[in-house]
Amino acid sequence: MTPIRRLAVLLVAVAVLGGVAAGYMAWAARRAPAPVQAAGGDVLRPGQLAFRTAGGRVAAVPLGNTSAAPVAGGPVCNRFSTAGGTSICLVAQPGAVATTHAMILDRSMKETRRIKLAGIPNRARMSQSGRMASWTVFVTGDSYSEGGFSTWTGILDTRTGYAVTNIEDIPLTLNGRRYHAPDVNYWGVTFAADDNRFYATVATRGKTYLVEGDYGRWQARTLRENAECPSLSPDGTRLVFKKRVSADPDRMWRLHLLDLATMKETPLAESASVDDQVAWLDERTVMYAKGPDVWSVPADGSGAPALLVRGASSPVAVR
Repeated sequence: MTPIRRLAVLLVAVAVLGGVAAGYMAWAARRAPAPVQAAGGDVLRPGQLAFRTAGGRVAAVPLGNTSAAPVAGGPVCNRFSTAGGTSICLVAQPGAVATTHAMILDRSMKETRRIKLAGIPNRARMSQSGRMASWTVFVTGDSYSEGGFSTWTGILDTRTGYAVTNIEDIPLTLNGRRYHAPDVNYWGVTFAADDNRFYATVATRGKTYLVEGDYGRWQARTLRENAECPSLSPDGTRLVFKKRVSADPDRMWRLHLLDLATMKETPLAESASVDDQVAWLDERTVMYAKGPDVWSVPADGSGAPALLVRGASSPVAVR
């Protein structure tokens, strides 16, 4: 691949993962989120749909009535995820060098740990049990990144307290062979129910792959090409991911379902280009940010997209 081609691919990846970073940093500099405060537990009560409001505050509505007035009381976050009574809140820290604070919160939304990271918030995810937390940030300055940007993805075991702030050194098997390259980037982790197996995206040499990781053995292997930002179903049998289907920025992505037993993929009924890591509303439905709102669509390719919550992002069903 020529240097010009590599640069073009990288710039597309940057746009895909979170928009134009310079614009984001300018926005963050104008609006720094407030420090995390302890809040009431109503937002994380089971049976709620938690999300970020347009102003960044974590709020919730009943799963059975998502058009209800949101109950606020959570912290201000740039990215948010919660499960099993534990939450992760990524907060951008504007400055000459962009940094992010990853806050771990308990059931009452009280901060229990804070990890300072380089870069700009991009993805956040908790495992079903609330034990494992993951994040992805944009960073600058990696020597292999000709466009100036790359991603760092980390994993925290909240039970042991052990954190890996960048998993790019995990031994990777690509197409059946051990793989080494200086440009390996990971993003968009999703955990299995055992808190050990995980899925993510890896990018190298202008291509993206779906990978399956083993946290305990500290190894990962590619499963297929062109599958980004995976989200594992609650029963662990299916993944929904975004697949690149066009070079047109307005129609670049299409959400697909992947059956892990057969490796058969099915396009979802959402035909708009969705640049988000979806979350599962229930066993049959996924939800995602599209424009300023959260939408849902059946995960089997049937039906049609439906508006779920206006002025929201980072949705998560509290079970």
